[in-house]
Amino acid sequence: MAVKQKYVGMTGNEAVANAMKQIDPDVIAAYPITPQTDIVQYYSQFVADGEVATEMVTVESEHSAMSATIGASSAGARAMTATSSQGLALMWEMLHIAAGDRLPIVMPVVNRALSAPINIHCDHSDTMGSLTTGWIQIYGENAQEAYDNMIQAVRIAEDPRVLLPVMVCYDGFITSHAVDNLELIPTEAVKEFVGTYKPQRPLLNVEDPITVGALVLPDYYTEMRVQEAEAMGRANDVILEVAREFERLSGRKYGFFEEYRMDDAERVIVVMSSTAGTTKAVVDQLRAKGEKVGLLKPRVMRPFPAEELVKALSGAKAVAVMDRAETFSTQGGQIFTELRSAFYNSGTRPLMRGYIFGLGGRDTTTREIRKVFADLSDDLSKGRAGRFVGYLDVRV
Repeated sequence: MAVKQKYVGMTGNEAVANAMKQIDPDVIAAYPITPQTDIVQYYSQFVADGEVATEMVTVESEHSAMSATIGASSAGARAMTATSSQGLALMWEMLHIAAGDRLPIVMPVVNRALSAPINIHCDHSDTMGSLTTGWIQIYGENAQEAYDNMIQAVRIAEDPRVLLPVMVCYDGFITSHAVDNLELIPTEAVKEFVGTYKPQRPLLNVEDPITVGALVLPDYYTEMRVQEAEAMGRANDVILEVAREFERLSGRKYGFFEEYRMDDAERVIVVMSSTAGTTKAVVDQLRAKGEKVGLLKPRVMRPFPAEELVKALSGAKAVAVMDRAETFSTQGGQIFTELRSAFYNSGTRPLMRGYIFGLGGRDTTTREIRKVFADLSDDLSKGRAGRFVGYLDVRV
């Protein structure tokens, strides 16, 4: 039975800061950047008020924030930081080091468009650009999911079968700064769930000295990358195991993705994060008219659950994949290209089209979602997908 929880109103950033407070990591290295700043600002108050034992390190840049977090994690501390957009980009070389050194760092990333031109609003170009860094990526639709994902991420990252860093991603301003209703798990229950951190081989263990970050030449570099890839593969089982345990704790169910009214859906939209909430409203409206429509909301982008996604979409006749980031491949967004690839060996392939949408924070309303479902209806009537990939909301 789930524990009794406290019903509160919080912004997404406040919810994540409170999750971090309940976890009480050993070290947080912090540098402000919109729209992430609230997280570390809230946390600095917790530190100042003596509500946590965390050593908070204020640094001169996001590169330094990740560097300090890597150092703390290597030494054996449970370590965290947070960032957005250009801050994530400035961390870039250190992201690979955190993953390559197999450090279980957890980092909330509040999604924001990358420059140029400068833009402080939401799209997913920051985290979609970092898919090859070796970090696990988990996305949330609202403040509740951001809070819940933060707690689960600690268990996933620190599992001995994984030992990879995790990004907990959610939409800038839309989720980070909007007040939402959510339930907070009691602090003691959170602490019991995440457990006491037991580092595998801390750098400061003088009884078992090791070298970290040494030069690796061609004779072993491939093997190390294979080990990292295998850990990412093992994360699939761990993510589901942690989700099942979290459901027993909280009563809230998680997996690789959420299926919304998918049982007999013929037309399906695939979209993650806050836009999934808008899509649910349209699905309900069209269902009330007798239309067989549904939503699949990805939660985990790395590792990419290709087999499970194909199975979930196997009954659909037409699928639209919506990406809130431009990859400049001319082949569509990252979710679209990976999902389309996953269907290559499938015996049943729905008609599929891709959309780039919501760049730089452009609003995506129920009107745009209804247009996507209408496009899918048109595809079914013609027996082929229309435009392969396009922009949903570009001005003409």
